[in-house]
Amino acid sequence: MGIQSESDSETTEEDTMSTVDDVAESTPLSMGDPVATLAAGSILYSWYKFYVEGNKEGGIFVGLWAPTLLAGASYLQQKDVIQSIKRGVASF
Repeated sequence: MGIQSESDSETTEEDTMSTVDDVAESTPLSMGDPVATLAAGSILYSWYKFYVEGNKEGGIFVGLWAPTLLAGASYLQQKDVIQSIKRGVASF
C-alpha cells in the first residue's frame, strides 16, 4: 500500500515536471520579469563603473539600483494581489 515501485516514482516526477512546464508556459509575463533584467543590468553596469572605470562611488550608487528596482516591483505585485483578494477570489 505505501510502497511505490521505481517506475511509479519516475512517472510521478515526469508528470510533475510536465505540469510545472505547462503552468510556466501559460503564465503571463509579470512586472517582475523585465525588472529583474534591469536589476541584473544595473549590477553589471555597477561592476563596470567600479572595476573598469575605477569610479568606486559611482559603482556603489548604481549597484544600489538593483535592490531598489526589485523592492519596487515586489511592492507593486503585492499591492495587485491584495486588490485582487479584496475584489474576491472569483477574480483569480
